[in-house]
Amino acid sequence: MDGNRRWAAARGLPPIAGHVQGVEAIRPVVRMAPDRGIEVLSLYVFSQENWRRPDEEVAGLFGLIDDAVRRHTDELIQEGIRVRVIGRLHEAPLEIQRSIGEAEERTRAGSRMALNIAFNYSGRTEIIDAARALAATGMAPEAIDEAAVAAHLYTAGQPDVDLIIRTGGEQRTSNFLLWQGAYAELVFIPTLWPDFGATELDAAIAEFAARQRRYGA
Repeated sequence: MDGNRRWAAARGLPPIAGHVQGVEAIRPVVRMAPDRGIEVLSLYVFSQENWRRPDEEVAGLFGLIDDAVRRHTDELIQEGIRVRVIGRLHEAPLEIQRSIGEAEERTRAGSRMALNIAFNYSGRTEIIDAARALAATGMAPEAIDEAAVAAHLYTAGQPDVDLIIRTGGEQRTSNFLLWQGAYAELVFIPTLWPDFGATELDAAIAEFAARQRRYGA
């Protein structure tokens, strides 16, 4: 979900103002997704690289995330949406761990859509963590295959990714779902995330539907 800071800069506002609008843009997308047949929606909320940003910006972003999770958990329950955190949540501030952990627990019965919140996430770190978990099982090296690795990823039990959408005009995946997105279709759009809505989501889905997926064949 790229473009929050550029959205703010274009309006002469501080970066946190862009993050405020970025958080507000999440809610309608989450509500729209199940109606469009999306069974799993993953949002790249905070990457491990984001720790390099100014402390004030990081703290403000944490506060926004904490507030949004607390305010909207009841609505997620009503919508039948189950929250799942992917990333190293244990490295986050305790208040974030508590609020997101509570949202995970309270929405556990949701069956209409799974909502993955990629928080303190890195695709490379995810693969490292999966390798460490596999090593801890004592599995023989020759027994390790794709299924064994997939079973130890943060997204274990979920299907591979079909479509990755990146907003803001950049054309790279930035360390997001590297294993799961190996055969995903990629859609890059110029719209900055705070301005992303139904029009952009439907356009990306339409582009995905028009493509012929060959999987290397």
